[in-house]
Amino acid sequence: MQGTVDGFGYGAVTPLVAYLMACLGGALGLRCITRSLLVTHSRRPAWLALGTAALGCGTWTMHFVAMMGFSIARTPVRYDESITYASLGLAVLMVGIGVFIVGYRGATGGPLFTGGTITGLGVASMHYLGMAGMRFHGRFAYSTPTVVVSVAVAVAAATAALWAAGRARGLLPSVGASLLMGLAVSGMHYTAMAALSVHLDGTAETSADTPDASALVPMLLGPLVLLVLAGVVVILDPMLVLRHPGRAVALPAPGVPAALAPRTSSRTDPHQHHRPDRRPVRQGPRTPQNR
Repeated sequence: MQGTVDGFGYGAVTPLVAYLMACLGGALGLRCITRSLLVTHSRRPAWLALGTAALGCGTWTMHFVAMMGFSIARTPVRYDESITYASLGLAVLMVGIGVFIVGYRGATGGPLFTGGTITGLGVASMHYLGMAGMRFHGRFAYSTPTVVVSVAVAVAAATAALWAAGRARGLLPSVGASLLMGLAVSGMHYTAMAALSVHLDGTAETSADTPDASALVPMLLGPLVLLVLAGVVVILDPMLVLRHPGRAVALPAPGVPAALAPRTSSRTDPHQHHRPDRRPVRQGPRTPQNR
């Protein structure tokens, strides 16, 4: 029996909140990746790991916030906790692989394509594994062409996000990249949901058509807390607050010649004052007559 699906049980509230969560995770993740490119190799893994956690948790939270508005007529929907948390672990793992590739190999060419593909496949895998953790009296069926489109959207969104992380400097470019990433991730989710159809079995129960979000709220607490902690770290980090991050690393300096230029020029000024004193001494033998 064909089931009736409602993906907007709370109207525009869940899509809007889900979009904001995707933007938040994207903003924190991109800023952490940007920060990793400004530090030494010893500190880079920590920032890349924080960016991975922010991106993975933001995308996963976006998915399940959107699913709060999802319901199937005539049957209640429950969630298998082990599979649901496995989808979070899969998202963080695959996003991490892509982020570390770009963080160490650069956001260009082959590394960008490889990292974006792995990250996008991780986002899509998280979505479909999370859907597999749903329990009701029936089964899901998917339209293959629409599934392919949703995966392509996820890969394109991830690639664009990693590219922006390697090039976006300043507040406004980062905000713009985060808004675009949130739009792309939300678009991937609802494209994948458009591929979905539900087939109920004969034991389907008659129930209210309103979604029951109580089962998802405890699962969302952990990722939400992690996003808040990542936000605190990003806000308190001076190199992401300053518009000219080179100033913050001018002292340990081997890698920022632009920041060191004023200091080196000031140090060489005393030597430059001594050179004119020597020049008059050398001016005498410049035009020798008997040499």
